[in-house]
Amino acid sequence: MGILRKILFIVLAIACCSGTYARQFNDKLQNRPYADQRKWHLGFSIGVHAEDLRMTHNGFITPEGEQWRIEQPDYQPGFCVNGLFDLRLNNYFSLRFSPGMYFGSRDLRMKELNSGSEERQNLKSTYVVLPIDLKFAALRYRNARPYIVGGIMPTFDVGKKRSDYIQLNSTDFFLTIGFGCDFYLPYFKLIPEIKFCFGLTDVLRHDRPDLVDDPAKYKFTQSLSRASSNMVVLTFYFE
Repeated sequence: MGILRKILFIVLAIACCSGTYARQFNDKLQNRPYADQRKWHLGFSIGVHAEDLRMTHNGFITPEGEQWRIEQPDYQPGFCVNGLFDLRLNNYFSLRFSPGMYFGSRDLRMKELNSGSEERQNLKSTYVVLPIDLKFAALRYRNARPYIVGGIMPTFDVGKKRSDYIQLNSTDFFLTIGFGCDFYLPYFKLIPEIKFCFGLTDVLRHDRPDLVDDPAKYKFTQSLSRASSNMVVLTFYFE
């Protein structure tokens, strides 16, 4: 949970700094007063994220009497970069498309319940993401405009697959919800945002022909009936 505490600390720090920044600029004239009247908005973003893998165990016991439990004991920060295409629908709503790439990893721990023996695996991922979001923004107050956002995010893992204990499918599909605030600077908009992504599909690769020559590794996959991915993403858009 250390990375989640770090992300929460970063979000709180950004909120405090953003609030101070907004108060300073709200005492002045509006920056870029007609920016929101344009039909299209282009930009890019950089950010960090944490990936979680939720696993459902089925109680499988090997012929040797082993029963394994797989878990993700902690979270590691990943890096993400996206483009931004924003279509204005009206004064409150816009449709946003932000294709990009997410680079991350997850540490898995496999523990045998009877003997206490352990195995570990680092599960790396390189996602191509295609998020489509509907953004609802409040009325602008001088140089700040808070908003909420929700949508869908198909993902494609283009990283090379290895014959590890656990292997995930290359495609996934997420529902996303988040919030942020547009801050209008003299030459561009700075938009910090936090988003929660909930995977809808079973990403565990159950069929493992790559383990024909090493069947002992297959017991870890056999111990799981399902695995789904979740993410927390902290992003900074520049528009």
